Amino acid sequence: MTQQNRPPEPRGEDWKTWGRRMMQFMSQTRSALVQQTGGENAADDGTIMWDRGGKYPVVSEGGEWRQIVLEGGHANFIITADVTPSQANTAYKLTYDAPSGNSKITRGSPTTRIVFEEAGEYILSFSAQISSTSASTVHFYFWPSVNGTAVANGAMTTALHQNNATLVVSRTQIFTLSAGDYVEVNYLIDNTSGFLNYTAASSPKPALPASTLSITRTHA
Repeated sequence: MTQQNRPPEPRGEDWKTWGRRMMQFMSQTRSALVQQTGGENAADDGTIMWDRGGKYPVVSEGGEWRQIVLEGGHANFIITADVTPSQANTAYKLTYDAPSGNSKITRGSPTTRIVFEEAGEYILSFSAQISSTSASTVHFYFWPSVNGTAVANGAMTTALHQNNATLVVSRTQIFTLSAGDYVEVNYLIDNTSGFLNYTAASSPKPALPASTLSITRTHA
């Protein structure tokens, strides 16, 4: 134990001064977690250690070590421009604006990719403001893909039936992802008169993004 981390020893007869020094020492002392290097027994619940390889704290529970999720793994993405398909009945990928205030979730290359730095279970909440300039029915389809593969049973669809109609569609879904995985949002519209509508701010109303995507990691 270094001199800095050593508790103060009582000296002389002035116990009040020693007591104040001891209280100050205890308020400043921080206990470092024991390093977990592998093979440690998790039989007793409630033991906290630091996983050196994973670089996160773990706690013993039910005979196994479970990660304690640290703050991080969140992002909010928006699109601040109209999104119109070049061709009908053709799949395209949404490109979100560069996020701000994000943690361990970023845009990749190409910028349609949303890359996850850490493995875990994530909640993704998607919304899109859709519009149409056609009096005919226009169908919209959205679905996520992970590492370029469409998520099974992940598509959603809706339709607009009149000119200048606008509707907000949304879905929340849980994804289990590995470190380095990327997610993309795909869309298809069966008529080029359909589009994702961005509305600029107009006092007192703030802007309405064409699409939003909020992401939060729930656990590893």
